[in-house]
Amino acid sequence: MKELQITTALFDLDGVVFDTESQYTKFWGSQCRLYHPDNLGLEYKIKGQTLVQIFDKYFSTPELVKEQNNIIKRLNDFESHMQFEYVDGFVDFIGDLRKKNIHTAVVTSSNKAKMSAVYTYHPEFCSMFDAILTSEDFDKSKPDPDCYFKAANRFNAEPKECVVFEDSFNGLKAGKAAGMWVIGLSTTNSANLIAPYCNYVITNYEGVNYQKMKEMLEI
Repeated sequence: MKELQITTALFDLDGVVFDTESQYTKFWGSQCRLYHPDNLGLEYKIKGQTLVQIFDKYFSTPELVKEQNNIIKRLNDFESHMQFEYVDGFVDFIGDLRKKNIHTAVVTSSNKAKMSAVYTYHPEFCSMFDAILTSEDFDKSKPDPDCYFKAANRFNAEPKECVVFEDSFNGLKAGKAAGMWVIGLSTTNSANLIAPYCNYVITNYEGVNYQKMKEMLEI
């Protein structure tokens, strides 16, 4: 069997690089109780969706459209005070990839304002990646594969040379639609639920390095 050739690793941000999902659940829980008090658990239903998708589906009535700017202001303020803790094992894993000359990039639906908060919290963040692509860089949101195609093009990489790391259903679907290898993290959804959309599922990066990653994908 021909050896698997991986040149590029593409990472979503929340739930993949940073363990932030519980914080977003808290924020969206407060907004859902304010605007949708009868829709219990809505903050869990919207996990992995972009802000545009959330607004289009749950805040599209004339009354709620008027509230969108207020929600955005609250979200920006919330994100400016968030804690961005790396998923366990991530720092060592990304370091090993870079030692092996693997291209690394963040591919996130977060905007530049959110990333400014990340850079303030983690001054070293930019040095860990060869590229950081945000919502401003894409024409279409996940699950459309546009974002991953654009990321691969940054490195002139073929889809079969790329590994996508995702936690949300939309992100996992985007990686698959791009024809890339997909490793899912069960940080947001359970392993059994995301397994059909992945080549492999991990809980975090503990014990994972470049060689282990290749072994996961060659099974």
